[in-house]
Amino acid sequence: MSVRQAFRASILHCIADPGESGDKSAIEYFDDGLLLLCDGRIEQAGPAERLLPALTPDVPVTDWRDKLIVPGLIDCHVHYPQIDMVASCGEQLLDWLERYAYPAERRFVDAEHAAEVAGFFTDALLQNGTTTALVFATVHAQSADAIFSAAERRNMRLISGKVLMDRNCPEDLRDAPGGGLRESQELIERWHGQGRLSYAITPRFAVTSTDAQLRAAGQLAAAHPDVFLHTHLAENRAEIDMVRRLFPQSSGYLGVYGDFGLLRERSVFAHCLHIDDADRQAMHSHGASIAFCPGSNLFLGSGLFDLRSASAHGLRVGIGSDVGGGPNLNLLKTLSDAYKVLQLNGQSLPGYRALYLATLGAAKALYLDDRIGNFASGKEADFIVLDSASSPMVRRRLSRTQNVAEKFFALMMLGDDRAVAATYLMGKQAWKAA
Repeated sequence: MSVRQAFRASILHCIADPGESGDKSAIEYFDDGLLLLCDGRIEQAGPAERLLPALTPDVPVTDWRDKLIVPGLIDCHVHYPQIDMVASCGEQLLDWLERYAYPAERRFVDAEHAAEVAGFFTDALLQNGTTTALVFATVHAQSADAIFSAAERRNMRLISGKVLMDRNCPEDLRDAPGGGLRESQELIERWHGQGRLSYAITPRFAVTSTDAQLRAAGQLAAAHPDVFLHTHLAENRAEIDMVRRLFPQSSGYLGVYGDFGLLRERSVFAHCLHIDDADRQAMHSHGASIAFCPGSNLFLGSGLFDLRSASAHGLRVGIGSDVGGGPNLNLLKTLSDAYKVLQLNGQSLPGYRALYLATLGAAKALYLDDRIGNFASGKEADFIVLDSASSPMVRRRLSRTQNVAEKFFALMMLGDDRAVAATYLMGKQAWKAA
């Protein structure tokens, strides 16, 4: 027997990319709306005055009329093992890895530690309104098992994978020859396509993999065309110089991945700060995606992302918190950082487009827009409830806004985890503020 539900609130979602102009035709907004679900999927969204009379008495209506419902937020790049060293002071990327990231990741040799962190991390995502994430684990297979298990218990849509590293990293975080790929194959068989879970082949970045490991990763990707590829690209100038020395035969950093069969659909490259139009065209022609990580880029002083050029080349772009390089998991704050980064780069980020980057745009970047990202009929009912009175400052500012575009923009700039009143996964409440 089908289970139907209804949620009454203001409802906002994107049906297309609003672009740098914040095109209103790309969004749907119902000031007094009703979101109808059937068996955890979207049935329809529309005005309450039209939809309420057709409801049968057995359909429960959850009343959030003083709140705003938007699709669940999607984090396209985050490191769960780094949650315990988030906001560690200073350093550029390569030094930061040695001083903070690698020591934190060593602890995941302990499966119990991995399970505890994974549970905390997934709960923290939900508290911050993130319902889907593409997640780095560590080189330890049990770190991938732990995050998949935690997501499975919560019925979260999540993509992850064991990290691959076999050089230029600490000895105790280094894959044995061939070992990383055997473990990756076993993890694919164990987790990929289980419920709402997907696997990502995960070389950390070109610097930490030999030719042999990258070649084997490309062969594994070719054998499993529906799995993801998740790595870093052109984040830091020193990193790029190191790639150039290690791979003199390749045309450039992106060329390294292309040479080994890792540039393709479902390849998600984090950062992409120091790339050119030839790189962008190659990424577009191969169907690759970019995770824009403004909080991390500012925190580590890595550079400014060029969203306008990525869009001009038709690239799929989603937002990423990049914890622990990024200083927090909250994607509203990450979008606030995105606005500032683009301002420094002479570009604009209206509120509607910011919402797109964290919902439908991110779903497209992950090739999941047939399942999540907005309230189109048949999609999975992942959504969050935002509170316009989450703090005195937010309440005061939002009381003076003239329309929903101003309201969402102000909430994006001023909001944090307190703005998330509730998070729903497949129509079931997964988190609620006290």
